[in-house]
Amino acid sequence: MVDAEKRLLANALLDFSNERFVLLSESCIPVYGFPTVYKYLIRSAHSFVQSFDENSPLGRGRYNHRMAPDIVLSQWRKGSEWLELRRSLAVEVVADFKYHFLFRKYCQPPCYADEHYFPTYFNMFHGALIANRSITWVDWSRGGPHPATYGFQNITKDLIQSIRESKICKYNSGATTMCFLFARKFAPDALELLLNLTSAVMSS
Repeated sequence: MVDAEKRLLANALLDFSNERFVLLSESCIPVYGFPTVYKYLIRSAHSFVQSFDENSPLGRGRYNHRMAPDIVLSQWRKGSEWLELRRSLAVEVVADFKYHFLFRKYCQPPCYADEHYFPTYFNMFHGALIANRSITWVDWSRGGPHPATYGFQNITKDLIQSIRESKICKYNSGATTMCFLFARKFAPDALELLLNLTSAVMSS
């Protein structure tokens, strides 16, 4: 997964007009219109990478001590693979071989590199440049290894509004309720209803 993500970034970097890079899946949707998303990202002082220390079998328990001394346990982090990077950080992570190699060699199931490589790398080298949160909303409330999937029967204006207003977070130097620009997971059968809601909900 990390190999694929780095190839996507490398290809996007070929266009010198691209300044911000967002990794999304096919089950993601925007919850704001493009002008709002663009301004939010361009005006942000940070890139949006979630990175946290989880003292559990699914966090620190996945660390392989053979990564030391280049990566030690205190530097090990976990986070969402759905992230956003400014151009300078995208260039750096695409160019990284040393740490990516360690993850390819030592982060094997039940360690999943897409949950640890970016959070650990940016924690080690650019902690001050990341907002330490994701801009992609995911519903883990139902428990289990996978998030909830929303189909056509779930799609309402109220759902989109609830995602928009689901928390308070920090943006630059102040607090905001605009924390999520995207959301997942949405099933293919939800597409028609989502498109019907576009002018009413997601045009702003």
